[in-house]
Formats: sequence, C-alpha cells, structure tokens
Amino acid sequence: MRRRVVFRNRWLPYALLAPQLALTVVFFLWPAAQALSQSVYVTDAFGLRARFVGLGNFVALFTDPLYLGALRVTILFSLTLVAVTLAAALGLALAANRPMPGAAVYRTLLVWPYAVAPAVAAVLMLFLFHPAIGLLGRWLRAHGVPWDYTLNGTHALVLVTLAAAWRQVSYNFIFFLAGLQAIPRSLVEAASVDGAGPGRVFWSVVFPLLSPTTFFLVVVNLVYAFFDTFGVIDALTKGGPGEATETLMYKVYVDGFINHSLGSSAAQSVVLMTVVVLLTAVQFRHLEHRVHYG
Repeated sequence: MRRRVVFRNRWLPYALLAPQLALTVVFFLWPAAQALSQSVYVTDAFGLRARFVGLGNFVALFTDPLYLGALRVTILFSLTLVAVTLAAALGLALAANRPMPGAAVYRTLLVWPYAVAPAVAAVLMLFLFHPAIGLLGRWLRAHGVPWDYTLNGTHALVLVTLAAAWRQVSYNFIFFLAGLQAIPRSLVEAASVDGAGPGRVFWSVVFPLLSPTTFFLVVVNLVYAFFDTFGVIDALTKGGPGEATETLMYKVYVDGFINHSLGSSAAQSVVLMTVVVLLTAVQFRHLEHRVHYG
C-alpha cells in the first residue's frame, strides 16, 4: 500500500516549488519566448527598428551555405565527441573497477578534470598542441608531422574535439564506474565458470547491463556537444580556421553578438533548441526499447 504525503498547509507545496519554477521561468521560458519573438523579425544593427518577416529568417538559414556548413561541422563534431568520450570513459572505468593498490586515489584523480572550466581546458590544450609554443605541437613538427591547427581545419577540429572530450570523460567515468560496481559479481563469475573469456563476458554480460547508463550518457553527451562546448571553441579556434570549427552554437554567437544580426541569430537558436529536443525525443521513443534493464 502506497503512502501519500499530505500537506497541512495548502500553500506549502507551492512555496516549495516556487524557487525552481522561478528559475525555470527566468532562465528558460522567458529567453525561449524572446528568441521565438525575435526570430520572426529583422532588426537593424542598433536594435532600434524591427520589421516583421515571418518565416523569412528560417528560409534564409537553410539556403545559406555557411549555415549548412556549420550544421555539417556540428554533426561530425558531436558524433566524434560522443564516441571518443564514451570509449575513453568506459575503458578507464573498467581499469578502475579492478582491485589494485591506490584505487581510491586513481579514481579521484580521474574525476578532477570535470571541475575544470571549458575555457581552462582549452588553454591547457593550447599549451600542449600550439605549433609554436606547445610541447606536443613542437614535438610533432620536429618529427616531420606538419601539425598546425591554426591553418589546418582538420587539425583544428581534432583539437577542439580532444579538448571537449578530455573534460567530459570524467563525468562519463563516474557513471560507468557506478554502473560496473552495481553489476552482481555472481553473474560475471558464472559466465567465467561456463568458459567465457574476458571479451565474451564483457559483451554478453557486462555491456548489456550497462545499457541504461550508456543510453543516458549518449543523450547527455549530445546535449553537451551542442550547447556546452562554446568555451572550448572560443578559447581555442574562435570557429576557425575559416569556419572549420564553427558549430551551430558558436554561429549563434557570431551572428548575434559580432555581426549584430539578431533575427538570424534568434532563428538559429530556435532551430538548435528544436533539433536537440527532437533528437532526445526520438532517442527515448525509438531506442529505449532496446535497452536491457536486467
């Protein structure tokens, strides 16, 4: 029999919800409404005059080669970031889940990078991979590798992905390690007794039981790639060279705050928000039934 919580004061539930509702209204609903409103107008550079254009800003976006290029960069960047982050985090979690001396210290050190701000993570990568002052950048050039992310778009995208993934690996590591520790040892031991090798045990027993965690992290990392990598890109490449690392999120900033095209920037933010919401909804709708919950 389920117990129901009864509040003697009828206003207490609303008072408890009020802070969260206020934050939601101020930091999500109000900005979203402003973006929707501005997306159907074209304003001058000073924001003094606005002309209603309906869906004109959206039509212009999807006929703009620069916007379509940013879309391609975002898709490639997001998929690569998710794959690299999940693979690295899972590998580290498998290593940390084994009995070994100093395991607590090892796990703590792996979590620390998540506390580093994205811009700081980008600066650390700059000191490592800059072709003129970076330790690894200079080493690569000294050994015949023409590394220069300031001129080569592929190198720049690789470096931005590496910087963004380095920070996010710690977040994924925490969840994977918790998922591994929640798997009953008896299942793994039973598979080993039946003659399954380490690889077969992982793919047939461990990984299926980690599928809820993996599914959750795929969604979280996609949202992170779309929204939370602005600091990394701005500190490292500022969208360059050319537009090689200009993602949809960074293009919203460039068009809105640098080019002062508020209508186009608002339309881009609406499209970006819609894409992320639809992507998450599709994943939960069509992929969740494949997740094994044990």
